[in-house]
Amino acid sequence: MAEQNPDKGKGNDTTEKQFATKLIHFGAEIDGQTGASSVPIYQASTFHHHDIFNPPTYDYSRSGNPTRQALEDYITLLEGGVRGFAFASGMAAISTAFLLFSTGDHIIVTEDVYGGTYRLLTTVLNRLGIESTFVDMTDFEAVKAALQPNTKVVFMETPSNPTLKITDIGEVAAWAKEHELITLLDNTFMTPYHQRPIELGVDIVLHSATKFLGGHSDVLAGLAVVATESLGRRLKQLQNGLGTVLGTQESWLLIRGMKTLQARMEHSERSARKLAEWLDNNPDVTRVYYPGLANHPRRDVHEKQSKGYGAVVSFDVGDGERAKAVLSRVKLPLVAVSLGAVESILSYPAMMSHAAMPREVRHERGITDGLLRYSVGLEDIDDLIADLEQALKGE
Repeated sequence: MAEQNPDKGKGNDTTEKQFATKLIHFGAEIDGQTGASSVPIYQASTFHHHDIFNPPTYDYSRSGNPTRQALEDYITLLEGGVRGFAFASGMAAISTAFLLFSTGDHIIVTEDVYGGTYRLLTTVLNRLGIESTFVDMTDFEAVKAALQPNTKVVFMETPSNPTLKITDIGEVAAWAKEHELITLLDNTFMTPYHQRPIELGVDIVLHSATKFLGGHSDVLAGLAVVATESLGRRLKQLQNGLGTVLGTQESWLLIRGMKTLQARMEHSERSARKLAEWLDNNPDVTRVYYPGLANHPRRDVHEKQSKGYGAVVSFDVGDGERAKAVLSRVKLPLVAVSLGAVESILSYPAMMSHAAMPREVRHERGITDGLLRYSVGLEDIDDLIADLEQALKGE
């Protein structure tokens, strides 16, 4: 893997340090040439060849850029993989990873997957002859039953979006290896702070870095980390060939956002747990989805593979009219698509993240018309609860 520059960072060994330290001391935190305390933004599309017979590390920014490389090395370190890649969006990362596969191949997919992934699989990849079977991955027998002679990959999302169903990562990854299948996992909700799938046997980890990694609702980005050099070479070829790369400014913004990941996640998770417990005892709410609740299905599995419960709480208020009324009454959270930011974001999956999923399909997966998804930010949790209480009561 090409380095950001031959003199990057302080040369510290980051492999044995704790996660919070790695977030700040990731190898490129000090520019080797100037001592700058921030990764330089190399706003260049092309690079001079000083010696035509010895080409430089970087020649064209689609193929490689020092700022983007610093970010790619950064996420590789955090996820414990061998090579990382930065893309123009989370869906660009997912789409590029799926193009590792070919016409006639079959994919086993978490059934209540993010709506954009569902749309890609059912309206784009199916036209290319890549088949998908959606499975409730809380049922391992159902996963195994979905295996076909042409199955090549298992795509996991755990906790799933938005009902936060839990897949046993290690169990599925071990079974997939027995059948020579490649495993992909969307780690957007947990981030490498809480969950490191490569350590559990997953081959490719994916992120919508727009969310918790960026953390400030100001950058669109996707990341992928691979477990092997061979997969790294194949994904690099696709990234370069498709041109789905992240721009230099966005790479710098994402690096800046990631430095505060642990502090933000810790604060938001404490608040999310309090919100989930309050919702769970609220008579105006019919159901709450949060892995930190004692009654959440497969909480024990989640605790085995994750160090925390995250900052996303989903809850059902009974029907679509009530959900829309709550959305119109809240005053503090953004009512918006997305999640994982310093400001709280309240989303309506039926009309936002999962609008591409037909209503009957959504309902089969538990994504009802009354379901709301709350991404808890950094506001005072008592203020957030008071605001949601008045919205639920219609005061």
